[in-house]
Amino acid sequence: MDFVLSSLDSIAELPRWSVAVILGTGFVTYYLQTAVKKPIIACSKGRFRNYLETNVPILSEKYWPTVWCFESRIQTVLASVLRSSILPDINYRREILKLKDGGEVALDWMECEKSEEGKSPIVIILPGLTGGSQAEYVKGLVRAACQEGLTCVVFNNRGLGGVPLKTPRTYCACDFEDLSEVVDHIKSLHPDVPIGATGISMGGLILGNYLAGEKMSQASKKLSAAMGISVPWNVFKGSESIEKPLLNLLLNRHLVGNLCRTIERGGKHLEVGPWDLDKVLKSQTIREFDSHFTAKQFGFASVDDYYSAATLHNKLHHIQVPMLCLSAADDPFQPYEAIPVAEASSQENVALAVTVRGGHIGFMEGLRLFPLHEQYMCRLFTQFFKAMLIKGI
Repeated sequence: MDFVLSSLDSIAELPRWSVAVILGTGFVTYYLQTAVKKPIIACSKGRFRNYLETNVPILSEKYWPTVWCFESRIQTVLASVLRSSILPDINYRREILKLKDGGEVALDWMECEKSEEGKSPIVIILPGLTGGSQAEYVKGLVRAACQEGLTCVVFNNRGLGGVPLKTPRTYCACDFEDLSEVVDHIKSLHPDVPIGATGISMGGLILGNYLAGEKMSQASKKLSAAMGISVPWNVFKGSESIEKPLLNLLLNRHLVGNLCRTIERGGKHLEVGPWDLDKVLKSQTIREFDSHFTAKQFGFASVDDYYSAATLHNKLHHIQVPMLCLSAADDPFQPYEAIPVAEASSQENVALAVTVRGGHIGFMEGLRLFPLHEQYMCRLFTQFFKAMLIKGI
């Protein structure tokens, strides 16, 4: 104890600049040793892995998370805040697609100057839980794709993107019927153009379940490549993680509030059903909402049955389309032990890149004060789809 007190006294006697140098050196050392790492690449040796190593160089580089906000929840929140504040809305060309059951979804197209009309590769983007085409992370991906001559089309789930519900049906993580219709529609418009798809967060679950589902052999004939970003692979583990106090739980409450507002916008279509609307709107967590509404709407006996159907980590072996997935080991929505590194290591068609830092859909990088021009996930997104859709595997 005396030694500690004498050490503190010694530090107190140092000039302020010396203390600042000591603290700064300690912070930089901690940052370099714990945050700056090459991503773990989990994929079996073979054609796909060799192609990635040759044509997607970012995978062999160190990821340098933004030095002043590399903690997981800070990355998650500030990335969203900064992108929302700085990135302007995108002027899409909107197409309303009428689905077989009478429902409607908005497809927002972005064809850039570098894109050749009718010839440029197309990437379908599936936003997260309550996101749409103007979600900040979607805008970041779309702008990056435009710079590389890729055409993007954002698939807004039912009831989102400003399109009102036409039927009592919404969407969920394991139901890919709407996505299947969207893919078929886009392929019919552009039969000779290579098409890829990327799903962010829950959008990654929908995409992954589509690729691993009943129509997996058909999917491989329609999509040339796929990508998942911050996918909550094990929904059970993700639900547990996002309910931990305090910051994780606050993120949870924010998302469930968005879900409840979506239900309120559904109006008369959602007033009657096998759910208690009052209970639904009083949900405090995503799990409560899924128990009160989602599981009931899609015919599951319980929320656990729904989560079992939605979970993707145990379905990788069914995926036939080459798929690259980006996860962060510190994602507050999915703990590292739930990321299927071991499972992906034995797969030929699925590659998993896991960064030490990055949070949930964060992945900011660099030393700038506002690091929006340096976004790791956007660089990986464009490198991957340029390689897969323009060069071709």
